[in-house]
Amino acid sequence: MAAKRGRTGQRLELGLQLRQLREGCGLGDRGGGLTRKQAVQGLRISEASLLRIENGALNFRNIGDLRKLLDKYGVTDEDVIESLINLNRESGHQDWLTQFRGLVPTGMPAFVGLEPEARSMRAYHPTLVYGLLQTKAYARTLLESNKPIEETTSEFVRSSVELRMKRQEVLTREDPVKLRVILAEASLRNVIGGRDVMREQYERLETVASWDHVTLQVLPFRASYRSTNDFAILDLGDDLPPRVQIDSAWGATHTSDKRREVDRFVRRFDAMTASALPPEDTPEFLHRLRREL
Repeated sequence: MAAKRGRTGQRLELGLQLRQLREGCGLGDRGGGLTRKQAVQGLRISEASLLRIENGALNFRNIGDLRKLLDKYGVTDEDVIESLINLNRESGHQDWLTQFRGLVPTGMPAFVGLEPEARSMRAYHPTLVYGLLQTKAYARTLLESNKPIEETTSEFVRSSVELRMKRQEVLTREDPVKLRVILAEASLRNVIGGRDVMREQYERLETVASWDHVTLQVLPFRASYRSTNDFAILDLGDDLPPRVQIDSAWGATHTSDKRREVDRFVRRFDAMTASALPPEDTPEFLHRLRREL
């Protein structure tokens, strides 16, 4: 039996089902689905709120609005109605990510909340070691040096490092996520925190790369393929669509489950996989970097 979804996954599942019901109800113009604007007429929620609900960022605060929406969509099966009501109720409970909400950019909490439910992940970073592979010392130094002064309190850094280490549990649990990471050579030569921090980080990467469920490749400077922004792709199995997270140079985070966007980044990742060094060459590459420090 599949593991019970976390709160983020439950909200996304609820939103996906509601979006499918709205688009397939046959009550809109020319027998198509309803628009969000049409769907919220007579309800106490706005079109923007329904969009957030369908995207998994919000759940219904008032069950009456959910019932009215389902009635408008023509849903009469009480088992289906109760199932969606229970899903909405459970998705509103707090989970482990709640205590870290203020520590991640807008759009990223939903992605972080889904990492424990992913079947597999693919990620690329051009300038830094990917977060799920960072040591505590590397993460701490990075957070202390890259945040604006007014935000860099000891508590902020401590909590942010704690969150990053908590996220890494997806790799060490009983049924770990299958992870494939491509790191540009610049991310490994970018010295963060000095020699001792980097030596420990290289050792960590060597260890993780030896695990059966982790594949680590290096994209060398000479490779013909280049991508300036980091991104990660989650495969969530058959029940939810895959999702991509894209970070920009100024720290903004965008996540999407739109098939066209996800496919675009899958093709980008596959192209870099072909240009990167083979996984079996990664240990020697890391050994060489350690010797050069």
